[in-house]
Amino acid sequence: MRVTVFGATGGIGRLAVQQLLDAGHHVTALVRTPDKLTRAQLTHPDLTVTAGQLSDPAAVRAAVAGADAVISALGPSLSRSATGTPLTEGTRNIVAAMNEEKVTRFIGLATPSLADPRDKPHWKHKVLPVMAKLMFPNALTELTGMTAAVTDSGLDYTIARITNPTNKPATGHTRSGFLGHDQVGSAMTRADIAAFLVSQLTDTRYRRAMPAISN
Repeated sequence: MRVTVFGATGGIGRLAVQQLLDAGHHVTALVRTPDKLTRAQLTHPDLTVTAGQLSDPAAVRAAVAGADAVISALGPSLSRSATGTPLTEGTRNIVAAMNEEKVTRFIGLATPSLADPRDKPHWKHKVLPVMAKLMFPNALTELTGMTAAVTDSGLDYTIARITNPTNKPATGHTRSGFLGHDQVGSAMTRADIAAFLVSQLTDTRYRRAMPAISN
């Protein structure tokens, strides 16, 4: 399968790229600084790395062209001084490029601060948005905009909601589902998050849904 990855230089993105390559997929990664992947020893005959910005619609479309699916490991800055919505605008460019290139499968990330219609009332719906608004207001604005750009489109999406990513070794164990229905915790290793994203290339359980995931 040919997969375009955005956010490939981040902690989850790098792991997703490596897992995709290990599984035999061809990966195209659009990154601002290709040297970051080289320094991370991420080189492979089936990896195409192109330099470009999410703000450049032509570069985004070129990266998406010919893909079977898109995985976005993009996540906003948690700095309280961050301003603007570059990732929201970038995600809109991704959605537009996918529509133009007739690529329908989108797999990405969000937070349980944002609800899925299948959720039941849950404490996370009350606590997490308040905490996010107080601690990371711009990040919440970005995540809300990024998510809406995808869910309001006609794309075949799965957006995994994560709470507390860690750098611990992969466990190989994932809980997933909807708040108030399923027993989903908070912490999850980045390696397991990446594995969940990759698994959604063939798993049809969460099409057009936003499952919460944890270890």
